[in-house]
Amino acid sequence: MTYLPDLIARLERGDRLPADPWLTVLPAPRPDRAAVLAFPGRVVVAAAVTPRWVAAALPSDDLGAPLNPPFLSALEAELGLAVNNVDVLLLAGPLQGDPPEPLRPAPGHDHPRAARARRYRDDVEVLQADGGVLILGRGLAGRHEAAVEVDPAHRGTGLGRRLAASARHLTSDGRPVWAQVAPGNAASLRAFLAAGYTPVGAEALLLPPGLALG
Repeated sequence: MTYLPDLIARLERGDRLPADPWLTVLPAPRPDRAAVLAFPGRVVVAAAVTPRWVAAALPSDDLGAPLNPPFLSALEAELGLAVNNVDVLLLAGPLQGDPPEPLRPAPGHDHPRAARARRYRDDVEVLQADGGVLILGRGLAGRHEAAVEVDPAHRGTGLGRRLAASARHLTSDGRPVWAQVAPGNAASLRAFLAAGYTPVGAEALLLPPGLALG
C-alpha cells in the first residue's frame, strides 16, 4: 500500500502521478487529521474512511468533486473534523547560500500567523524581518512548509517575495519547500510564484474543529 509520505516524496522528486486510477484512498496522516489532495489527473483522499465509502460519496467521473462542498461536508460529518481551507499547493526546490532577506529568530512570537501555524504544524520556527515574518514548520507527512506575512506598511515592496525565497535557503536536509495559499490571496500567490514556487495541485486539510478555526 502507498502511504502519504511516499506520495509526497514522489512529488518532491518531480514525478507525475499516474492518472489511472484517478482516485486513491490512503490512511489518514494521523488519527485526528484528514486530507484531500488534487493533482493533474489524480485525487488522493487520506482519511479514516474506506474506499467503498468514498466511492459512494463521489461521482465516478468528476475529478473536481472531491474538493467541492458536498463531498467535503460529508467527510466532515463522517469524521467529526472540519475543513480548514481549500488551498493552492506550491512547491520549490532548495537553494544554496544566504537567504535574500535578513532574518532573526523570534521564538515565542505572538503574530497571529505564527499562532495559527503552531496549531497544525510541528517544529514551527518563526523568523522576523523588518516588516514581516517567515514561518517554517513540518506539515502534512513531514513536508517542509513555509508561510509569510507582511505588515501593511511594507506591502508592495517585494518583501513577501524575498521572504518566500528565503525559505528555500533554510532547509537543512535538502528537501523542497511547500506552501499552501488560499486562491483568493492573490498577493501571496504572486509572491510565491515570483520566488520560484510552482503550483502542483490543491488541498483541503481536515482538523479537529477547534484547530480549524482562525
